[in-house]
Amino acid sequence: MTTTKGLEGIVATTSAISSIHNDVLTYRGYSIEDLAEQATFEEVVYLLWNGELPDAVQLREFRSNLANNATVPDEIYDLIKALPHQKVHPMAVLRTAVSALGVLDEQADDMDEKTNKQKAIRIQAKISTIVTAFSRIRQGLEPVAPRKDLGFAANFLYMLKGKEPSTVAARTFDKALILHADHELNASTFTARVCVATLSDIYSGVTAAIGALKGPLHGGANEQVMRMLDKITSISEADFFIEDALAKKQKIMGFGHRVYKNGDPRARIQKKMAEELTQDSGEEKLYLLSAHIEELIRNRKGLLPNTDFYSATIYHTLGIETDLFTPVFAVSRTSGWVAHILEQLGDNRLIRPRAEYNGQPYRAYVPVDAR
Repeated sequence: MTTTKGLEGIVATTSAISSIHNDVLTYRGYSIEDLAEQATFEEVVYLLWNGELPDAVQLREFRSNLANNATVPDEIYDLIKALPHQKVHPMAVLRTAVSALGVLDEQADDMDEKTNKQKAIRIQAKISTIVTAFSRIRQGLEPVAPRKDLGFAANFLYMLKGKEPSTVAARTFDKALILHADHELNASTFTARVCVATLSDIYSGVTAAIGALKGPLHGGANEQVMRMLDKITSISEADFFIEDALAKKQKIMGFGHRVYKNGDPRARIQKKMAEELTQDSGEEKLYLLSAHIEELIRNRKGLLPNTDFYSATIYHTLGIETDLFTPVFAVSRTSGWVAHILEQLGDNRLIRPRAEYNGQPYRAYVPVDAR
């Protein structure tokens, strides 16, 4: 057997959902640039789950299904209220709440394709409500009920803040959700597929994926980017901060990518989004600081930003709390997780790799009195 640490370069499955080839990211054959510019998040979710973009009737029905399933059971609100809000990460709350949804769903263990798609709608619709409800509950506020007349992205921002977002804010967030919807066989997606390959239920698969996304080397990286930006008060101070961090061999979060060699295409789109959003909101200082840091790292280390870097500026400008950045990532990536879960179950084989043993050689057992 040949051992490859981190499974780098190992092709573990075939998939028709998304592709990364020559630094080009596509969903079902459509470039991420075209989808971000022209599609809505609801269209992208439909595409990921069904293989084709919806027509007008299909899209209207799909949006209606999401809107009609966005309300969460009262037991979920009670659960969130019972948790220690100031001592727990929102991703841990999300992981627990999604698992609880599975307990409350009488169809959780029904595994036929039609029922799984119905559960997928429920999970995708309710995850936004869970994240926004937690944000408000920990502030001592009551959750805001979802509205059926708003799109998915606008509804999230509405439930988060209690007021309808601007057109620019809603469209920017919609694009952000599209950009994070799927990314081939990343750590959380692989986790979801491993989980359901045992024929565990879809709630277990999404819960497992949330646990993987929680880590700072995956979804949590954008939080670390924002915490870095919070420490730098000006562009002039950024030079000292970055040079000091590099001298101490500290990792600068939001740069480099194992798969992309010539830059993350999502980051290029997000840079423009961040510039336009901060100009519209009058908070261009954060964008200028981020752009300056990008230039410093490119010149000093030859590294380009990944999707985590400018997403921090976007989410912060939208008024999203820093520790909610990763849950927001999960809201989007649920669409990709579900697509991969459905694909895995459609042609399933238990995922069971081997490990190269490097422990003690064979030893004879010695009775305890003789040791």
